[in-house]
Amino acid sequence: MSRRPEIIAATLAGAGALCTVLALACAGRGNVTPASTELLPPVPAQQLRTPDMFTRITSRPERSRALFLEASRVMLHPRCTNCHPAGDSPAQGELGQPHDPPVFRGAADQGVPGLECTSCHQDKNLAHARVPGAPKWHLAPRSMAWVGLTPHALCEQLKDRKRNGDKSLEQIIEHSAHDELVAWGWAPGWDRVPAPGTQEQFGALIAAWVQDGAECPTEEARP
Repeated sequence: MSRRPEIIAATLAGAGALCTVLALACAGRGNVTPASTELLPPVPAQQLRTPDMFTRITSRPERSRALFLEASRVMLHPRCTNCHPAGDSPAQGELGQPHDPPVFRGAADQGVPGLECTSCHQDKNLAHARVPGAPKWHLAPRSMAWVGLTPHALCEQLKDRKRNGDKSLEQIIEHSAHDELVAWGWAPGWDRVPAPGTQEQFGALIAAWVQDGAECPTEEARP
């Protein structure tokens, strides 16, 4: 009975140490996840935050990660992922349904003989036929598949010249901001939901991401 106070004191000391360890672990984890994105103002689903909204994030690496998360809302949208499949066929629609009629990428990612992409897809949308179109319509190479990727994996792929079409970061900025096929994502025609924001805003986000160090978000981060 006389040792009970000592036992209680030891127990409380151990509990205190455990709480300290847990607190430090949680604090460390906060440096890894993009909690700073909580500082950003909300925007409607079809809009993008502009780079100036990210200046309130004072850490340059965290700001870069947050900028990429915002840009990933475009790249992981169906208007983009449908043409960035991991398999041999594109998808269509808002849920990534199989392409109808069935088609295949072919050796040059432009279809197979007798059924090339341009057999149906012209350099502009065909309103009456409801067929989308834009210049140089084709599938992204298999190495540039985006379907099912996290923003972290997408970021790492985009920076890897072996998996991004051998583009430098400066070329990626130019491609994002001015490519005509990319532009189709905001003018898809008929009743298709466009990618959020505008191509100009998307290009500006990519440029700001590169300027701040082209950092990649954590694997757990989601926009």
